[in-house]
Order: sequence, then structure tokens, then C-alpha cells
Amino acid sequence: MNWQKLFENTNINYQDILTNIHSNNTIVYPKYEDTFKAFDLCPLETIKVVIIGQDCYHGPNEATGLAFAVPTTTGKIPPSLRNIFKELSNNVTKYQTDSTLEYWAKQGVLLLNSALTVEHKKPGSHLKLWKPFTDKIIEEISKHKTGLIFCLWGKYAKDKEKLIHNKNNHIILKASHPSPLSANQGGWFGNNHFSIINDYLEQSYGIQIKW
Repeated sequence: MNWQKLFENTNINYQDILTNIHSNNTIVYPKYEDTFKAFDLCPLETIKVVIIGQDCYHGPNEATGLAFAVPTTTGKIPPSLRNIFKELSNNVTKYQTDSTLEYWAKQGVLLLNSALTVEHKKPGSHLKLWKPFTDKIIEEISKHKTGLIFCLWGKYAKDKEKLIHNKNNHIILKASHPSPLSANQGGWFGNNHFSIINDYLEQSYGIQIKW
């Protein structure tokens, strides 16, 4: 099975959603061709880890199609991603700080936002449009794959646990959201998710993610 077949299993016409979004005279992020970048860079057959985000960045030149990621051209790291890198530095000895996170995706980390698009300066504007589709994605990959690691960071992501089928066949890791508001109250720093993921992958498949 590939992503196209899995998308068809959702019975949701995602192309119509995308067409309708871009038929209005509104500014939408990310760029049209980057809407499905999380899937393009992480083929279904290579997926090992699922990190669930909520909404796209809603400012110019920020959203890339990958949850938590921003282009290096922005010249700044968003607070949540900064805290992700801080936890990485405390948790693993070798890691990168390339804000595109494409090197994660190409190793089998699906960086899935619940909303694949957003209107300019209107956070959450497309959540209702995309939530049924991305919820079904979580259901379908948990049905058709085994041994996946789901990272549920924050309340919104934790609420997605009910969508995961065959829970005994997967690893579910939970923590506070890495945003400063949540992370600084405890539950994010010291979660050790990155080393836990690599320990599991090493024991199960003899591989690790090069964070």
C-alpha cells in the first residue's frame, strides 16, 4: 500500500478540499505544492514515527507542510521548535538544528499537522476542513502498519490517541506540548522521547533516527 491508496481508504475527497481553499481570493499557507509535503518526503513504506501537530504557521514564509518545521530562510526558530531542539540537546549526543526537519521526514518521521493549510494570520481557520481527513490518516496508518511510534505532544495530540487502532502493536509516547507556555510548566523537558525512539528502533530493526 502507498499513500495514494491509503488516502482513497479515507473516503474523503481531499482534492476538492484543496481546490476549494485555493479558489477563494485568500492567502493560504503553505504553498499549494507543499500541502502534502509531509507525505511526499516520508513514503508510507518507510514510516517509523508519527509526530502530530495541530495547525500550520499562519505568517508569510513559515509553513512548509511539515509539523513544527520552518524554512531556514526565516532566520529564526519558532519557540516550540526551539524547545524541541533543547530537549534533543539534553537527550541525544548527536543531533542537527536544521529547522526544515526534512532530514527527519526522509528517515521515516511523519510530521503530520491536523490542518494541512491555514489562511494568512487566521490560526485554526482550516482545522475543521482538514480534521476529518487527517484523523482518518491516523486511523488508517495504525490499521495497516505495525510497530509505529506515535508521539503525542500536548492535549490536542493526546486526544488523537483514540484514533489509534491496534494499540498493542504500536508505541505511544506522551508529553506536554513543547510550546513555552506548556513546556515551562513541566512535562516536556526530560521526556527523553528521542532516545526512547532510537532505543526501540535499534532493538527492533537495528536502525536509529539521525536526529
